[in-house]
Amino acid sequence: MKRFYVFLFAIFFSVNGFAVGTTGVVKAKAEMAKVSPEMAQMSIDDFLALTPSKYKKMTGERLGFKKTLALKAAQKAVKKHMKKGSDIDKSLYIVLAILGFGWLAMGLLSDWSGNDWIINLVLTFLCWLPGLIHALVKMKDYYG
Repeated sequence: MKRFYVFLFAIFFSVNGFAVGTTGVVKAKAEMAKVSPEMAQMSIDDFLALTPSKYKKMTGERLGFKKTLALKAAQKAVKKHMKKGSDIDKSLYIVLAILGFGWLAMGLLSDWSGNDWIINLVLTFLCWLPGLIHALVKMKDYYG
């Protein structure tokens, strides 16, 4: 029975990871399309590097004040979506922390950089409760 639950957990985690990983790109494309339809065709890196003068060279028309503000707001929103690392839903993060896999969620959200996930791994192996507390305290770094 234990193997069955581990199998279900692995399936849920992998399916949820694939489904949630694509939503960041979809949200970014939606933010880009709000400014201009031409921007929806751009890659995310090109969109983040776009300035009003580059837009004028690209399309031949000048961005107005409102569209410039919309461009900057959309770029900020896209950066926020990308920085958040919203690959893992907040509820899944909490479930992983409760089950003792908070270090795994922290590592995935930070692209395995930094020391937070290593500290959480050590705390989880020493005793489960400090690892849970550490994961819940550090959750604000990943989810604002």
